[in-house]
Amino acid sequence: MTEATSYFVRIDERTFKATEHVSGAWNVDEQHVAPSFGLLVHLIEQEHMGRRDDRLVIGRLSYDILGVFTLDEIEIDIRVLRPGRTIELVEATLSQGGRAAVILRAWFMQPFDTAAIAANELPGIRDREDMGAGRITDEWPGGCVRSIDVRSSEEHPGRASSWVHPLVPLIEDEPTSDLARIIGMVDFANGLTPRQAINSVAFPNLDLTIHMIRQPSGERLGYDTSVSYGASGVGLTHTVLHDESGPFGVAAQSLTVRPLSALPQ
Repeated sequence: MTEATSYFVRIDERTFKATEHVSGAWNVDEQHVAPSFGLLVHLIEQEHMGRRDDRLVIGRLSYDILGVFTLDEIEIDIRVLRPGRTIELVEATLSQGGRAAVILRAWFMQPFDTAAIAANELPGIRDREDMGAGRITDEWPGGCVRSIDVRSSEEHPGRASSWVHPLVPLIEDEPTSDLARIIGMVDFANGLTPRQAINSVAFPNLDLTIHMIRQPSGERLGYDTSVSYGASGVGLTHTVLHDESGPFGVAAQSLTVRPLSALPQ
């Protein structure tokens, strides 16, 4: 059997087949949501360009994960919730077998020239060349974490800076934007520096929200990640996002923290 060369293969206008590179990480028979988040960005960009002659830019991406989905085919539907000349809210729904699994809501905004007042208070991180191999591929199962090159500098479990580079494209034989490629890596943040061993505590994220001050570019994504657990089973993974030009936004993931010893056997 020939190894797949991308995360997804397009079947038709709204249907895609996931490959083995999307497998894992909590369950190798389920899809890792990271690549699908990039796929949804690619499709809302295509819908936007097909509908408008001008170009708005994306300022916020908010994903809600409604349930797990397998490595079978997925379908994408897009609708414009709030059309407008300078601001639009677009929703994309990923479904499998007629059941919605992920909902994305994206705010598009009109660009303006604000170079004269641009300022960025987000902290930087070390260069990739100054970091060692990340431990994500040693701790997590599945093909998805093995589809990325990871460099990391960990202060302690729950606090690390990292750089990630995908080894395969998002869609077979179909170019995508830098934004779609980079957003397809953001969800890895929750697994880059676990606070606890993954065989003792489960901490899947229920969502992912990304706020950006500019559109990222390049092949690599940098993470400045902090993981926090509350005392009642709720956690947060917070990440400052970087491309090779510096920080461009922040991401937050809500976690349901579940000690495996407390779960029904």
